[in-house]
Amino acid sequence: MNDPRIVKLAELLVNYSVKIGPDDKVLVNGAVETAPLLKEVCAQVLRAGGHPLPQVSIPETEEIMYRLGSDRQLTFIHPPTKMGIETYDATISISGADNTKNLNSVDPARVALRNQARREIMDIFMQRSAIGELRWVGTLFPTNAYAQDAELSLREYEDFFFTACLPDLDDPIGYWERKSADQQRLVDWLRGRRRIRVTAPDTDLTLEIAERLFINCDGRHNMPDGEVFTGPMETSVEGTVRFSYPAIYQGRELTGVRLTFKEGKVIAARADKNEDFLNKILDTDAGSRYVGEFAIGTNDGIQRFTKQILFDEKISGSFHLALGAGYPETGSRNRSAIHWDLICDLRQGGEIRVDDVLLYKDGRFTLD
Repeated sequence: MNDPRIVKLAELLVNYSVKIGPDDKVLVNGAVETAPLLKEVCAQVLRAGGHPLPQVSIPETEEIMYRLGSDRQLTFIHPPTKMGIETYDATISISGADNTKNLNSVDPARVALRNQARREIMDIFMQRSAIGELRWVGTLFPTNAYAQDAELSLREYEDFFFTACLPDLDDPIGYWERKSADQQRLVDWLRGRRRIRVTAPDTDLTLEIAERLFINCDGRHNMPDGEVFTGPMETSVEGTVRFSYPAIYQGRELTGVRLTFKEGKVIAARADKNEDFLNKILDTDAGSRYVGEFAIGTNDGIQRFTKQILFDEKISGSFHLALGAGYPETGSRNRSAIHWDLICDLRQGGEIRVDDVLLYKDGRFTLD
């Protein structure tokens, strides 16, 4: 794909998101389908004086691992993988797929087993990120598989993707700097608040945020971006939530997901489709039934559901919860091998109140 927007995006990722400098060691991860962007990212890292290490995955290798690997092989962590997360300065990850459903027939217990084995890697990643030792960003590259999931042509999906990442094509960095300043005002208002209540159809949820910090998601870790999030007090989440959109995990699609929380823990989990898979993933480890993240989507350029969490969690007018690992920089202490985002639309009768002050109604902020 010979598209000048690829160069603009690579420049944004390297020079804004992770700010590569001389001698930075950079892991550049992507599938073969992402080659146009992956190559340009490596070129931009070199121009910035860094040392890119491209790690390219081949379609179906993960499926082969699940099909043929023993439990010992599924849980083996390659030393170079761990060393990279422990010692490199930055990671740039580019998702790409030629088939988003290729793991649908894998036994959920084997998925959970592999996730459990990667718990140590997840913990190292989270801790180094929290203290600023590891800079990271994730994005994707438009493929026919993603376009089909979104029910768009490839050209339409490319336009959707690049518009969400590069709203100001002439000055992408300037746009995200302005977006950062706007969201920081909201983050500052939320500082020191204690309690959040979310109501919507079939949803009435409360959570405590005392002594927790909200994070401004402004393109440093995701591209596209657009959300503010925190890690709620682990045992504080109470009530019920029905997620408006299908939940996607490891290529599986779950619809009609409904969760009930008591003292922070999911005590009942229902789904119209793939309910057994839902409960197996929630039983991954001790932290997987607790909430690691509460977030509000703020990207006005993303208005539709596409079955790609990179976009869907940023939908303006939505909030999402992540089950499992929380980000230590928020104050979250929840640890898990999973981090699973599930999204609820608030544009039809939804509200968010913070310490009884109306912050959000029908998908819009109410504060000046």
